[in-house]
Amino acid sequence: MGALHAGHSSLINIAAQRCTEVVVSIFVNPLQFENPDDLAKYPRQIEKDIELAKQAGATNVWTPSLEEIYPNEPEIISAGKIGNTFEGVHRFGHFDGVLTVVNRLFNLVKPEVAIFGEKDFQQLFLIKKLVKDSNLPIEIIAAPTIREIDGLAMSSRNIRLTEAERIAAGIISKALTSAAKESSLELQRDVLLSLLASEKQFALDYAEIIDEESYEIADSSSVNTRAIVAGWINGVRLLDNMVMRSQANKVGTR
Repeated sequence: MGALHAGHSSLINIAAQRCTEVVVSIFVNPLQFENPDDLAKYPRQIEKDIELAKQAGATNVWTPSLEEIYPNEPEIISAGKIGNTFEGVHRFGHFDGVLTVVNRLFNLVKPEVAIFGEKDFQQLFLIKKLVKDSNLPIEIIAAPTIREIDGLAMSSRNIRLTEAERIAAGIISKALTSAAKESSLELQRDVLLSLLASEKQFALDYAEIIDEESYEIADSSSVNTRAIVAGWINGVRLLDNMVMRSQANKVGTR
């Protein structure tokens, strides 16, 4: 959606290594904003974005108009049950809007490969599900989260944080990395929640450990687990996630 940064560059780099033609679409999708103020405040810097995308390896930068993407009233794609959990609880209809625009972009561009970052892990999960359920001939590649020097996950919204708020936001990566060192789901959850609660500037929406295969809350049968966190600092929404120790590695460890 624009306001590109090093995290986006990493996605473009991956695409350029795989493909001779790399299309970067820049479109601020109104369907995925439940708050009109958030849509209005979303940073737009199209000239800088085009330059960054080309430097990262894009052969085509496409900046479609609203009418090109939605020439008619769009048929909304439901994100289903999973789309109404976690992020979906706090951003009603967000993932319906994401899937609707991604499906539209897929239909227009017809890519062989599409790269999405792990930072928006629920989005990534739902896009993979969309491709599978719709039997689309597209390979979805998950790219690792790119972080600032202080550990904060890169986001277009980070520029709205003051210096003091950036320091406070560091509690998110600190909580995730500390939880990842623990040996059980119970300890991971305890450490995650207690550290996040220690930063008064951070207003928590949710913090949980999920099963990566189902996006359900992880339990003792889960093999691949991931902690997910979302919340606010002074009106700026921040989210992050991190792989936790696998169940196989937890046996006999502390």
